[in-house]
Amino acid sequence: MAKKTDTNELLRTIINNMSTFKQEFLKKFDEIDKKFTGKIDRLDKKIDGVEQRLTERIDTLGKQLAYLEDDAPTREEFGKLEKRVDKLEQKPSSAL
Repeated sequence: MAKKTDTNELLRTIINNMSTFKQEFLKKFDEIDKKFTGKIDRLDKKIDGVEQRLTERIDTLGKQLAYLEDDAPTREEFGKLEKRVDKLEQKPSSAL
């Protein structure tokens, strides 16, 4: 019968140590959780702000690019401009 008692005491000691370990672990975990409480939310807000600013900047750049594209002459228009420049260059030289 001595073996049963020894085994029971050994199991009880193991269970008590596991319980103590669990309590210490939860205490440390709660301390870590307290340190990070609020910091993650602030980080999320910062990331959201950066994302919003980047989106606005990309939209602005896209609009500027679209306006530039609208202002740029097409190939046909560029060809006509080249012909006009050639005509203007020839006029002064023929006047001499």
